[in-house]
Amino acid sequence: MAQCPGASPYPIPPAVQEAYGPADLGSMPLFAGGFINFGYWQGIDLDQPLTEHDRISSELAMYRHVLGTLAPTEGLRALEVGCGRGIGGAMALEEYGFAHVTGMDIHPQQLERAQQANSALLARRPEQLRFARGAAESMPFDDGEFDRVHSVEAAQHFRDLDAFARETARVLRPGGRAAVASFFVPDADPARAARLAELLDTFATGLDVAHTIPLLTGSLERAGLTGIRVTPIGASVWAGWDRWLAETWKPGTWPRNFLRAYREGTLDYFTVTAERPEE
Repeated sequence: MAQCPGASPYPIPPAVQEAYGPADLGSMPLFAGGFINFGYWQGIDLDQPLTEHDRISSELAMYRHVLGTLAPTEGLRALEVGCGRGIGGAMALEEYGFAHVTGMDIHPQQLERAQQANSALLARRPEQLRFARGAAESMPFDDGEFDRVHSVEAAQHFRDLDAFARETARVLRPGGRAAVASFFVPDADPARAARLAELLDTFATGLDVAHTIPLLTGSLERAGLTGIRVTPIGASVWAGWDRWLAETWKPGTWPRNFLRAYREGTLDYFTVTAERPEE
């Protein structure tokens, strides 16, 4: 694992420490294939019984959706913030023609899993893939080191979106682009956070933070990023995720409330893109 000299680990929130450490969320059948995202289910028939292949396809499709917003990618250097087991980063390297991909995660156990899961690729292409420990709010990289920065379903764990946005702007080269995909409160209604804590244990325990889209876009703007575009993609996420949950969770149990929160307008899934202006 590589890390810039002098970089220091950022505190890991207790709920994040548990979920991605001893609990090993990525090993659960709900997150088949080693990915940890809810999936982009467009084109998958939800009226038929879902298979593990369907689930993995949805998770791959989420990465492809996000990486597609960063085109062109050929020959560029990319950073994934919150890389988990690194499966998405490896796919980005092999399918999108990046010259180099760095996967960064706050959790050392996830980085160990990433090293193991991608050992063959690391051995085959050691100069093109690395994993580094760091936090979204304090990235251990040089100014302008990357052409592209992306984060797939990790921003709900970030504690300080202003710091994340500043760091993203700093490590991007002028003209570089960023993409963030995750679930956010769609508006600034202050009652939304309490409602999410009522509906969903991950918000009640502090694993997820009820960040709002206005807060995220404001953070990106204050960091000097421009061309900010917000695209809601919940129609391709929530129904499929709930259909997959139905394989193991009964109606009325808290994981099934993601779809309920979406239908209420309390939560949605978004892709947000931005650029660092040319100097």
